[in-house]
Amino acid sequence: MPPSRGADASPAFSTPDQVPKMTAKTPPESTESLWLRRCVIMSFWAVAICLGLPMWWKTTAIYRAELPLQAMTDWADGKMCKPVFPLRIAIEAPTLPEQDAQHLLQTTQHALDDLNEFSAHHLRLMLTESPLTPNISQQVVTHHGLGTRSNDEDIALSIRLIPVETGATPRSQLQPYAPTLDVYYTHNQLPPPSSTSSPLATSIAHELDKIFAEEQALLAYLLSTTSGAHAAKMKSLSPGTFTELERQSTRALKYAPTYHLTFSLFTPTSVPSAWEIESALQRYLSPLLESFSAISNFTVDSQVQLYAGFSPSIRAPEYDEAMQAWTLRKEDLSGFINAAEWPLSPSIGHGPTVNFVLYVPDQSQSPLLVKENGGNSWLVPQWGGVLILNPASSQTPTTLTKDALAPAMHSFADQLLSLLGLPQSPASFPLRLSTLKRVRAASLIFSASSTMGALARLTRQLESIPVPDTVARSVDSTMAHLQQSCDLLRDGRFQGALEHARNAESEAEKAFFERSMVGQVYFPDEHKVAVYLPLLGPVAVPLIMAALKELKSVLPGRRR
Repeated sequence: MPPSRGADASPAFSTPDQVPKMTAKTPPESTESLWLRRCVIMSFWAVAICLGLPMWWKTTAIYRAELPLQAMTDWADGKMCKPVFPLRIAIEAPTLPEQDAQHLLQTTQHALDDLNEFSAHHLRLMLTESPLTPNISQQVVTHHGLGTRSNDEDIALSIRLIPVETGATPRSQLQPYAPTLDVYYTHNQLPPPSSTSSPLATSIAHELDKIFAEEQALLAYLLSTTSGAHAAKMKSLSPGTFTELERQSTRALKYAPTYHLTFSLFTPTSVPSAWEIESALQRYLSPLLESFSAISNFTVDSQVQLYAGFSPSIRAPEYDEAMQAWTLRKEDLSGFINAAEWPLSPSIGHGPTVNFVLYVPDQSQSPLLVKENGGNSWLVPQWGGVLILNPASSQTPTTLTKDALAPAMHSFADQLLSLLGLPQSPASFPLRLSTLKRVRAASLIFSASSTMGALARLTRQLESIPVPDTVARSVDSTMAHLQQSCDLLRDGRFQGALEHARNAESEAEKAFFERSMVGQVYFPDEHKVAVYLPLLGPVAVPLIMAALKELKSVLPGRRR
């Protein structure tokens, strides 16, 4: 009888090998779900690539306006403008026959050409039919027999031939307040028709060469210190002349359309507490500032500071028995200005500030002089001037009158001329002003051209900085003004050349210091990665991992 199979019955499989393995298998994924998952992943990638990437590229793209980089580089290298300075010299000879005057003009011109060593700066002699006066706007002149019309403001110098019977001849005299050279001669000193030289022509040529010698040196120094390759024949400068011109350039202020003049009265006590500065400026300085109106404009203010002490960095004044005065050492003059306590603002308004300090010492330390030279004034390069006004009476006045300020105003005027870079010769002030006008026009052309070259190099080297349309317009305006200024220089119209050169410098600075460009220069690529990584990382990681997983599942099937 077979055994019964109850609850205690033993299993039918007596060995472990006979026990079947019970493993749970996931049902195979259907083809529809597989393709659905893949479509979802591809749709995310499609949105990221076709929509997200273009939007990111469009919203983060850097706009770079087209710039004439090659033309900008050519301006910086001096290939677009070869500066020349033709000066028109008008000769007035009303008592001479036209044929003799023409022969004298040609003889003098040949003598001038032989003396000239600087081809960029040359003098053109012209014969006038009537005396040149400031009230005549246009005059008929004859250049080597050819009648041309010129503005009187384009005449650099007027030569008046005056026949005399007594005195040493030929002799010349330059008018101090007019661009006029009076030449005295006798009739037997005129060149014969068959002669190519004469003492009168040689004398005039040497006098003109001496008058414009410093201007030629200034322009030659300016051309030699610029990086442009200029084809003009350079005038050789002696080491002493070059050193002196370099000292003058480091002392003078950089050119600006507007300067701000600040006149300050400082005293260590309570007197003087007032000064007639407005009347003094109106009488002694306003005519000088008006004469510079064609070159620069000026704004003026004044201030009074009582109980102003010396700077603690200098030694106290010492009494000198030999000079019978209190003295300051020359090495202490650089620290005389107490910048910590004296209210001297270095920048007021848009233009550079020129400070003029009038210091009235205490009666117990008066007179106060400089020990080495016994002077009472000195110039601070590219800053201003200082003058110590020692009261003439035994008691310091409470108010400085206009007459008492006259020495200080004259000293400040001389210091201002030095700071503005006015040449020291010739003796005629209008000629010195016209020289400064030509030098400033040339320096502004070189400065604007150099700025254009720097902007072109910056644009090429840093491709990540934006170039807005305002920069492109400023560059176009700069080059247009540069070309007009160069053309006016070539025509001898120096006032117009200065105005266009001033506009070119302003537009060049505006283009180079564009705010958006300057800010982007200091935003390197590492900063961009630091900004984008926290934003794109959480989005990119799931998409990349899903794509890799799908690729891993696809590749084994293709291999089988």
